[in-house]
Amino acid sequence: MLIVGAYQFYFWCQRQFIRPRKRLLTFFDSWFGYHPIWIWIYGGLYYPVIIFVVLTIRDMHQFVYIVFSYLILLALQMAFFLLFPVESPISWRKLASGNTLSERFLRLVMKFDADSNCFPSMHVSVAMLTSLHILNNYPGIGPGILSFPLLIALSALYTKRHYFLDLIPGALLGWGVFKIFQFIYVV
Repeated sequence: MLIVGAYQFYFWCQRQFIRPRKRLLTFFDSWFGYHPIWIWIYGGLYYPVIIFVVLTIRDMHQFVYIVFSYLILLALQMAFFLLFPVESPISWRKLASGNTLSERFLRLVMKFDADSNCFPSMHVSVAMLTSLHILNNYPGIGPGILSFPLLIALSALYTKRHYFLDLIPGALLGWGVFKIFQFIYVV
């Protein structure tokens, strides 16, 4: 319910055009070709790992604070989406012809994800926040969990869902919200 309910705000931002949308295309983006198979990481790994964080929560008190951290992240993302709107090129959206299973899945994702709300990458910021929560709650998993945001970032580039410049700010935003969580969470 939280994910579906909160995502309505994300979808609302897709329909708001307070300022003209920008494009952040750089030469870095040309380094990453179109490889639709990466949609299985972008859309297939993303949600199960987010759900996994629930399995690491110790009690309801911590659960409330973790949920609050995701809501803070959503509010900050919305501010960026409304005040600094960035859209992906139409040519990127046309790449997914639907000829393969991966491209059909990518087209399904694009059906819900408009070409706006690119900066900063919400996928990367949520992946970073999720990884840090898992590492905090289950330190035995090790720092390898931080490969999750890296995989999500690469999948965002290879599926042409984000610009290169969307990724680092997304990771920093997720990290910053985790720092806020650590500051306000009282055991």
